[in-house]
Amino acid sequence: MLNFRQAVLATLTSVWSLAVFAQQPPLPVIAVAAESRQIANPIEALGTLNANETAVLSANITATISRIRFDDGQRVKQGDVLVELTNREQLAQLREAEVSLADAERQLARARQLVESRVLSRQELDDRVRAVDIARAQLQAVQARLADRLIRAPFDSVVGLRQVSVGTLVVPGMPVATLHDDSVMKLDFSIPETLMAQITPGQELVATSRAYGDELFKGEIASLDNEVDPITRSIRVRALIDNADARLKPGMLMTVDLRSDARQAVVIPEEALLPLGRDQFVMVVEPQGEGYLARRQQVQTGLREPGLVEVTEGLEAGERVVTHGNFRLQPGQVISIKAELEPGESPRAVISATP
Repeated sequence: MLNFRQAVLATLTSVWSLAVFAQQPPLPVIAVAAESRQIANPIEALGTLNANETAVLSANITATISRIRFDDGQRVKQGDVLVELTNREQLAQLREAEVSLADAERQLARARQLVESRVLSRQELDDRVRAVDIARAQLQAVQARLADRLIRAPFDSVVGLRQVSVGTLVVPGMPVATLHDDSVMKLDFSIPETLMAQITPGQELVATSRAYGDELFKGEIASLDNEVDPITRSIRVRALIDNADARLKPGMLMTVDLRSDARQAVVIPEEALLPLGRDQFVMVVEPQGEGYLARRQQVQTGLREPGLVEVTEGLEAGERVVTHGNFRLQPGQVISIKAELEPGESPRAVISATP
């Protein structure tokens, strides 16, 4: 019985409100049509740049530097000699090995002629062949020792600041120079494990650096790490950024902007929302004869962007909602549209331009 009385009372109140609103002049408002547009969830992170390949050059023997063949910041090709170590003794050994090999080969040729004339036995011929093989192996060993005294670039790269001078005694493991292949940069950053499913290889991103202001550097996701950090509950992600102009340097801090879950959605200006407790409402513009009425509609919201909000339920694209004057409206109130905004249009400009 009580519910019936409440329903009757609500109906009478609504009818009374409509009668009152009908006697009032239309309230001027500004409206906008709900728009359907492509949106995506933003993911932001801080990342550090690393070169595509990095090598810290060092000698694998103890020797003195006799010549340096690179300058700071020089670009080098794979195989270029960067540093020469003293090799006088090895050059002498090379000459000795070359003479020994040539002599062994002459003796082998002569032995073959004697074997054909049956003056020399087959066993002695085999000894000559073995002597040639030994001499050739000794020559290759000397050549290898000489190669160890040349420090070469392992790949196309740019050389950093050199850390040694001519006359420096280097030992195995002592840094000589650092090389970076900076044609492509690796951008490593971390995201919460809850966002793992939204990241896939090949996904595009943009990154900015304080060194270059608001300039955008485009890249794409290359891979995700194979484990989640158990302390931070995050996972490392690696993206690749083209660096043909060599402006990006290893170690730079970059801000990553990544979009995921791209979808078509209905969006409206944030000013159209009327919060009531935990619920959100909008005032929908309803045609009524030659005029308009305000209808309160509950909506479900999703992603928020600067000035815009996604409506997941309760509103269709094309429906008009009140953005200015909505806080003064009551459901069923007669309204007049003073101006209608276009997507992205400034309300201030519209208000100032409207008589």
